[in-house]
Amino acid sequence: MGIDLGPGDVAFRCNLATVNEAGVVVDRRAGRISSDQAKVLAEALKDIRIEKVDGVQAIFYHSSEHRGVLVLRGEKLSRRVSDIDLHKTGVKVPTPRPLDDTVEAERTAAALQEFLEKAQKILKDHPINQERIKKGLPPANALLPRGAGTLPKIEPITKIWGIRAAAIAGGGLYKGVARAVGFNLIQVPGATGTVNTNLRGKVEAAIKALGEYDLVFLHIKATDSVSHDKNPEKKVEVIEWISRELTPLVDEVFDKGYYIAITGDHTTPCEVGEHRGDPVPLAIAGPDVRKDRVEKFDEVSCARGGICRIRGMDLMKILMNYLGKVPLFGE
Repeated sequence: MGIDLGPGDVAFRCNLATVNEAGVVVDRRAGRISSDQAKVLAEALKDIRIEKVDGVQAIFYHSSEHRGVLVLRGEKLSRRVSDIDLHKTGVKVPTPRPLDDTVEAERTAAALQEFLEKAQKILKDHPINQERIKKGLPPANALLPRGAGTLPKIEPITKIWGIRAAAIAGGGLYKGVARAVGFNLIQVPGATGTVNTNLRGKVEAAIKALGEYDLVFLHIKATDSVSHDKNPEKKVEVIEWISRELTPLVDEVFDKGYYIAITGDHTTPCEVGEHRGDPVPLAIAGPDVRKDRVEKFDEVSCARGGICRIRGMDLMKILMNYLGKVPLFGE
């Protein structure tokens, strides 16, 4: 997304959302508004100035579809403020509040509230939203921020393990995390982080990168998006599409004697349309990977496999073991 956070900056993940006249959330994603329309709305927010809190600047960036990032920049700010996005519809949008008694948290909450009030006035009257209302579409007339955070100090994975690593993704979140931990970002035209992404181009880029890097991270967002929309039929289509498009990559892995790991970062059941903390399936294949009797890649089947249940933080250790990067003791 091209965001360079500095020391003291506070960043929020934001949703363009739909609220009614009473301030109650109707749609957390404004009907999954298109990226083209959302970009125009984001541009309309660029001139908002924080006037009630001295020395604070607000900058809003669009990511994809309804997603965006708000950065508060200035002195005496804190990430200790409450979430506005409660991950629910039918609830009134809360007022930002400090989560401790510090001046920094109070200033941040006040600056955030001022920005949200000004943004809502601009969004309400914007021509795009007026046109969406005429067409019977939910207007993107509010922002729902959450997850206030500051830039952490992270030792790069590339340094920890002594590897060259690259990341291919469409969503800003995944590219940002990859960049923060030392991955080189490979940009693919048409990689949008949506169901309309250029998956074939991403797979081709991954195949090429395998000849240059020790580790390639390929992220696909589409299954999560349709799960949030509670659309199991579309999810089946997306999974089948991904399976077809990944075939050249899998063939390359086996032809060259590489390793491949396939998993998810969380579950999103279509029934609930939100993230859940249930275990995710994990499959690892390669020339000397021990085989088990699992023949299907799904949550129930993989639970009976040889990997058993691991912590997410241990996956890198397992992969680095196959790459011969883990220190050995004894003969």
